[in-house]
Amino acid sequence: MSSEMERLTVKEKIGYGLGDTASNLFFQTFMLFLLYFYTDIFGIPAAVAGTMFLITRIWDTVNDPIMGVIADRTNTKWGKFRPWILWMVLPFGIIGVLTFTTPNLGMTGKIVYAYITYTLMGMVYTAINIPYSALMGVITPNSIERTSLSSYRFIGAFVGGLIVQGLTIHLIEIFGRGNDARGYQLTIGLFAALAVIMFLITFFTTKERVQPDAKQKTSIAKDLKDLANNGPWIVLFFLGIFTLTFVSIRNGSIMYYFKYYVGNTALAAAFMVSGTVATIVGVILTKPLAKIFGKRILYMACMALASVFIVLFYFPGKDDIVLMFILQIIICFVLGPTSPLVWAMYADSADYSEWRTGRRATGLVFSAATFAQKFGWTVGGTLAGWMLAYFGFVANVEQTPGTLTGIRLMMSFIPAVVSFAGAIFVLLYKLDEKTMNTIETELAQRKIPA
Repeated sequence: MSSEMERLTVKEKIGYGLGDTASNLFFQTFMLFLLYFYTDIFGIPAAVAGTMFLITRIWDTVNDPIMGVIADRTNTKWGKFRPWILWMVLPFGIIGVLTFTTPNLGMTGKIVYAYITYTLMGMVYTAINIPYSALMGVITPNSIERTSLSSYRFIGAFVGGLIVQGLTIHLIEIFGRGNDARGYQLTIGLFAALAVIMFLITFFTTKERVQPDAKQKTSIAKDLKDLANNGPWIVLFFLGIFTLTFVSIRNGSIMYYFKYYVGNTALAAAFMVSGTVATIVGVILTKPLAKIFGKRILYMACMALASVFIVLFYFPGKDDIVLMFILQIIICFVLGPTSPLVWAMYADSADYSEWRTGRRATGLVFSAATFAQKFGWTVGGTLAGWMLAYFGFVANVEQTPGTLTGIRLMMSFIPAVVSFAGAIFVLLYKLDEKTMNTIETELAQRKIPA
């Protein structure tokens, strides 16, 4: 395949990136507002919400590899992964709205409703997001183009984050007019409609080009064995856990930090938006920086440097707003390249597995990657709820000094420990650029007819 044929159009890259904008209209809402919604709007205790996250997300995490196996064995005129975007887009939007709907029920009824809707949301999210993620591994066989495609994807993701961060609080006020429960429902309804449109654009503008060897004979057992023996993927698996754990704890604490410590919830929107703009700038720089330093070294440097500034976030007083924003901008800028880097590395690990074994299971590789990230999200979300309870948090009342200190720790030292562990662990990842060039060339040669 010539380098010209390997080069993707900007239209296809943007189309693919809009899929993550759609995903993040919900994922960022879950990350930033769901725990706060359950405690302060929906009306269940923080410890109950944390336990619910643990139970429901364990199942959600387990069904990721199942979905990957199903997607790998899907064969339609549209490919293996694209059709799932088409099939799941409407359930994705509808169940998302139901998750942020507050029923007129007692405490037990609300808890049951939350368990059911959140479990269904996780399953539908998996059914659309696993194939979407795996799609990146089959749009192009070129490692450099994947890094570029991954950058477009995460620019799309952070645009989704910008929409959520910049508009959610204001839309809730506009739609709710004093009724925050109704405000949340209508706001998520708007996000759901946008997500449906964007996912459909992704479906119609992308193409699957990388196919498994037609003579490939495989089984679920062989695929799982290949994955267990894929050293680079195992490293990425643990990185996913580290990353989403620290992100979930820190991002899940933002609303509490500004409502109860700073005393100004409205500032949270500008705080989150400023960080996401900085993240997008970091994402844009990913491809040129990766060419200079390589994916592994760049990822390690970004995580280590970000950990230092996250620790520093403990020290601003409640009136040091400018310092809070400066630190947030630096942290998010430095973390910007990490997401596209790690997903490009997942695609490389799929190539590595095919190179070693002669078998390709892209859906399983990406679903198991998402498994790791969701496990980290599970740990982070559960710990956030439990830590709030441990620090004595009670919704909608003035917090004790001990509780406020705990919220500050959840924004600084606690997530920094986890992020620094990720920076160290990436040293075990061995697929450098020279190795990937060799793998890419040999895989291309194998597919040339004899």
